[in-house]
Parts: sequence; structure tokens; C-alpha cells
Amino acid sequence: MRLTTYSDYSLRVLIFLSSEPREKLVNIKDIAEAYDISKNHLMKIIYNLGKMGYIETVRGRNGGIRLAKLPTEINIGEIIRKTEEDFNIVECFEHGNTCVITPVCSLKHIFNNALEQFLQVLDQYTLDDIVKNNAMLKDYFSSNAKE
Repeated sequence: MRLTTYSDYSLRVLIFLSSEPREKLVNIKDIAEAYDISKNHLMKIIYNLGKMGYIETVRGRNGGIRLAKLPTEINIGEIIRKTEEDFNIVECFEHGNTCVITPVCSLKHIFNNALEQFLQVLDQYTLDDIVKNNAMLKDYFSSNAKE
């Protein structure tokens, strides 16, 4: 299974924010530079993460963004479910499927089982599990910002 860039970048934003002190406001430019990602692309992701309640946006001259929840409260499986448009691994998952063997094929059930297992594994982890090396992440982001 391959996740979209949108999900990947959503996780990266959350990882970056969790590397900062909770009270510190971060600007989009810092995240974009840290990952060498388009600021414009990140704006949509950050807007949606805010709508989902994962980040808090503070407007104004000294504004920025920060996590709205503790990393222990942000479940990775939930993030992936909310950031992926669909999980149509094969055509028979799609509405309007035209595969002629669908009525007699067991492959859909096998892929569906694999998808469920994939999501169940992700459900076992939170953002906190990903950022256990928070000090190393912070050092990495700081050292790359100076280059």
C-alpha cells in the first residue's frame, strides 16, 4: 500500500510541531524549509489539520501554528484515515467497478483483509511513538535550518 503525499506531509507537519515546545508558535515557512516542501502545498494541509482539530492556528503578526493535542492523543491510524482520499487498492474496491471476474474473485477479500490489518497496525501508534527521539529531531531540524 502506498500513501499519498498529502498523508505523508500531514504526518511530517505533526512531527515537526511535536519537536517544538508546546507553547511555541511555528510558522509554515519553517516547516517548508525543514522538509524542502512548497509552502503553498503545506498551507492546504495545515488548514485541514486545523479543521480536524490536530493543530491550532493563531493569526496575527506574531501568529503561527502548534499542536492542539498532546502527541499521545494523536493516533496515526486516525490521521491516515482522515488524510487519504480512498483506500481503493484495486479496481473492485471502486464504485462503478468494471472487472468482469468480481462476482467470483476472492482477491478483493484478500486485499480488504490486508488493508484492515494495515490500519489496525497504524491504530496501535500515536504521534508520541513516532517522536520518542524528540531531542534528535529538534537537533536535526535546528542543524538543517542553518545550512
